[in-house]
Amino acid sequence: MLEGIRVIDFSQYLPGPHTTLRLADLGAEIIKVESPYGDPARNSLDDNGAGYVFLAQNRKKKSIVLNLKDKKDQELALKLIAEADVVLESFRPGVIDRLGIGYDEAVKVKKDIIYCSLTGYGQTGRMSHLGGHDLNYLSLSGMLSQLKDKDGRPVQPSNTIADFIGGISASESILAALVKRFKTGEGSYIDLSITDSLVPLMSNHVMIANATGEEHGVDKLNNKLVCYYLYETSDHRFVSLGALEPKFWQNFCKAVGKEAWVPAHLSLAEESNPTFEELKALFASRTFAEWCKFSLEIDCCLAPVLETSEIVNHPLMKDRGLIVKTEDLCYTLTNYHALDISAETAPEFGEHTEQIISHIEGKVK
Repeated sequence: MLEGIRVIDFSQYLPGPHTTLRLADLGAEIIKVESPYGDPARNSLDDNGAGYVFLAQNRKKKSIVLNLKDKKDQELALKLIAEADVVLESFRPGVIDRLGIGYDEAVKVKKDIIYCSLTGYGQTGRMSHLGGHDLNYLSLSGMLSQLKDKDGRPVQPSNTIADFIGGISASESILAALVKRFKTGEGSYIDLSITDSLVPLMSNHVMIANATGEEHGVDKLNNKLVCYYLYETSDHRFVSLGALEPKFWQNFCKAVGKEAWVPAHLSLAEESNPTFEELKALFASRTFAEWCKFSLEIDCCLAPVLETSEIVNHPLMKDRGLIVKTEDLCYTLTNYHALDISAETAPEFGEHTEQIISHIEGKVK
């Protein structure tokens, strides 16, 4: 879909690289500009230097090494921008301008450039100069307040949700800017804050809280009803039942031979509710594997809570081709319409530097 679109990516770590990975999966050419030290994700201490985060987020890209503090390399960066459609950067506000390759300089060499600055708190405002990480963005957006244990303590996710959503939002904005350019011939400057991208996920909660005082969104989705609950299996795993609609609840009750439960569809998940206690006992009477099989046979909105290692073998992932194994590494596609990645891995550090510099300096015609 994006064949012929060239993106210059000055970002590192996760949100920016995930943005351009999504564009790469749709066919765009991504030129990743790395400092002489490389993207820190290449040698992360979190995985003993294996660089798994780098490998996961940078497949299908080209790597060029430039020292953006050097005047000559700044000029090379501007030459790259002159031949590009999109620029992505994730420095703190003002840094990219001091390096001589900010938006004002970019439009001088490419009038219709689409230039996206991706930061935690945006380019303006009282927090724009502050550093932040995924956990901070989740906290400020209100998202983390919705993930609490039974004692009311926020639960720290093991997935960097904000970083990924920031990447999704940035790629969405870039695609919208490309449509605008095709229609009008005009480029765009995009100031995208990761925290900004999380706040819309709280839209229902904000509306309801201000109207009713309820802090946890749609009440019936909040661990309240027997038909919408996480149940434990006999081998201490969990499955999610989401039979909100009467037809799904009826299908479930009929399949387990408990049609007497049908009237209790929207009853509360409380110990004083006999149906709830019977449901817990039912789920605890079968293994996780048995409920997995049940979920594929009965149309009742039942799904297993899969562990990471189990995702790759689930029928949905196989049918949709969402996970690809290459050289003993597993890659997830960002889009069902992504191009084949069977031979596309992450680039070696500076792998394409000579090739790209030769081209932009006119040595390759």
